[in-house]
Amino acid sequence: MADDRYDDAPLTLNDGTTLPRIGFGTYPLKGEDGIEAMVSALENGYRHLDTAVNYENEAEVGEALRRSGIPRAEVVVATKIPGRFHAKDLALQSLRDSAQRLGLEQLDLALIHWPNPSRDLYGQAWQALVQARQEGLVRSIGVSNFTAEHLRRVIDETGVTPAVNQVELHPYFPQPQMRQVHRELGILTQAWSPMGKRNAPFAEPAVAQAAAAHEVTPGQVVLRWHVQLGSMPLPKSATPERQRANLDVFGFELTDEEMSAITALGRPDGRLFGGDPDTHEEM
Repeated sequence: MADDRYDDAPLTLNDGTTLPRIGFGTYPLKGEDGIEAMVSALENGYRHLDTAVNYENEAEVGEALRRSGIPRAEVVVATKIPGRFHAKDLALQSLRDSAQRLGLEQLDLALIHWPNPSRDLYGQAWQALVQARQEGLVRSIGVSNFTAEHLRRVIDETGVTPAVNQVELHPYFPQPQMRQVHRELGILTQAWSPMGKRNAPFAEPAVAQAAAAHEVTPGQVVLRWHVQLGSMPLPKSATPERQRANLDVFGFELTDEEMSAITALGRPDGRLFGGDPDTHEEM
């Protein structure tokens, strides 16, 4: 992956494809209002739309892409296989159904949404993704909410390393161990809930002081922290002004001290909910 973490140059994945530094999370945008919010995001410069079967908005994502008028080749569309479709044949069908709902001939990025280890079928879902990539249905393949053990197992079983692992990552849950595993394996870290949602740390001195020092918002500080960590954040906002602000984080650079202070906000119980991939499961 690219070493220069301080500009808006694309991130290069281990399969040679690239992703933008910041993507757009689409949960829970639905219906006409959701389409309008996504069109606004595309018009404001986002070029990565992150959806999932379980978000139930793939049709809206595809419609927003078409309405935006932005050339298809310029936008990365990512979706995820849900737990109920982990068996290999079901996973392949899930990918085909996602492409149909999105109105796309090829998915740019497809992930396994959660490993659901008690069912022990995530290995089959990964085999399906490997096959889908070979067949051209999917360009890049990855996972979400995988632990180091889950990652190493699918790599050992198939010889194919996920390009991406999308995990919960924000200042209260900075995931230093997982980020190190990703570096060792050559996997890009994507961050869901990159601001921390309702627990956003905007009032924390480490964030507020950095915002004042650089004359930016606390939200921009947190997203800049992600960029400098080498994480790809996926913020969601339906507000055009905030959409623009969330992309406007390349005109300043946090100091090493500011970065360390924000990372130090991490807590042992920093997860937003009980989303431990070893125990939490979603179908």
